[in-house]
Amino acid sequence: MNNAQLIYSVACDDVRIEMGNKLSLMGIFENLFFPSFPSMLLKLAVANHWMGVGDFETQVRVLAPDGREIAGSAQSRFRIEAQGYADNISFFTNVTFERAGRYTIQTLLDGKLVSEKHIYVHQIQQPQSQSTVN
Repeated sequence: MNNAQLIYSVACDDVRIEMGNKLSLMGIFENLFFPSFPSMLLKLAVANHWMGVGDFETQVRVLAPDGREIAGSAQSRFRIEAQGYADNISFFTNVTFERAGRYTIQTLLDGKLVSEKHIYVHQIQQPQSQSTVN
């Protein structure tokens, strides 16, 4: 019997595999701040950790506040052995955010939605420059 449970899903800037097959997650975030829009994030990584047993196919999508898909991974196959786990990392480059708002990262397993994680995109207010008159 095949089953898999998503234990965690983390959005971050990068994921690296270290000695001992350890994952290092850099720049974990739930909020992004930009001075203006549209703005681009050069690299976005989503690390998903699965437990269960069987053969599976997963896909990750990034949705804009209006529900449009702005980034999507190819479908990826993975296997979990008995009493094992699997880490699936999806990388996205040059992800464009058109406006501030709540963006959604969806994780699908075998074509079915199993997780939605929200990322909040904000506009930074630039300080007003003061001009001096003499």
